[in-house]
Amino acid sequence: MQVARVLDPASDAVSFTLLDEDGVVAPAERYLRYLAETERSPNTIKAHAHDLKDWFSFLIERGCDWQSVRLEDVGAFIRWLRRPRGTRDRSVSVLPVVGSHCSEATVNRKLSTVSVFYQHAARHGLELGDLVTCWEPGARRGGWKPFLHHISKASPGPRRRVKLPATSRIPRVLEPAEVQEILDSCAHLRDRLLFGLLYDSGIRIGEALGLRHEDLAAAEREVTVRRRVNTNGARSKSPHPRTVPVSAGLIRLYADYLSEEYGDLDSDYVFVNLWGRPHGRAMTYAAAHDLVRRLRRDTGVDFDPHWFRHTYATRMLRDRVPLEVVSKLLGHASLTTTITTYGHLSVDDARRALADAGWFAGTEVTL
Repeated sequence: MQVARVLDPASDAVSFTLLDEDGVVAPAERYLRYLAETERSPNTIKAHAHDLKDWFSFLIERGCDWQSVRLEDVGAFIRWLRRPRGTRDRSVSVLPVVGSHCSEATVNRKLSTVSVFYQHAARHGLELGDLVTCWEPGARRGGWKPFLHHISKASPGPRRRVKLPATSRIPRVLEPAEVQEILDSCAHLRDRLLFGLLYDSGIRIGEALGLRHEDLAAAEREVTVRRRVNTNGARSKSPHPRTVPVSAGLIRLYADYLSEEYGDLDSDYVFVNLWGRPHGRAMTYAAAHDLVRRLRRDTGVDFDPHWFRHTYATRMLRDRVPLEVVSKLLGHASLTTTITTYGHLSVDDARRALADAGWFAGTEVTL
């Protein structure tokens, strides 16, 4: 069982499919093609393909048909995922001291993929035999209900959770000294501009790698993020364009980069290969992450490109920028996402806010 990359010759769009020894796994292909047709990002399709690879590999080892699984098979799938790869054969016993292969968050993501896969199959009229459950990871009071409950007039019955409890891992906020050390350790203006842009605008790494020169308005000091097809696979997550104000310092850095390194290179892309091959081609995710690894080694600062986005959001919230503005600049569809995922306000932030409001100046009672 393997995940294969698929390239559409008509549009150059990248997708993925699932193969076994007999060829394409038809039910998985139908679902993955649906994701591609609804313009999900290649990275999303790839992740779903790998999740379905685990599901179908598990079913083959267990001798189950994909249309005949039951709730107990889901429990067995969770145990199978948690075991180290070399011990997933049921004939092998695993000691309790052996660590889990997949984290709780990874297991929950795979369960979510399998859930949506079966819901897609049901909506398209496929016979699902004895499959009686589906998962609802976002359900308020539970994780599953009878699979075809929307067809039956009877009560769907009690809902239960099929989900592992997990502690969310949220990136930390970079300190100004750490950001400065990262920028100062960049050997080229291109690299300094890349991380300076992430810090100054809060855009995602994929949005940065897909930027064209027309997206930077020097006079207005603005950067516009647009979704478009990019040759390097970079992609904007939001379908709607957004414009982010940036500092004069970033615009000067961009001008220096064009003058000293970019030169007369004929390319629409802002970030391109200037020293590697192929010369002049748009910089890829892999090249950006190679750069991150080098900077981690050189600076000793453990960071990820996405941490700059969290840092950007937290800086604005600490500076009392209205939440609605922060959410708009980040391109979030929901204020909840902004405050719960990107607002890393500490107890010191709360203390300063209370002090500024005069909370500690006086009390109505004697303590």
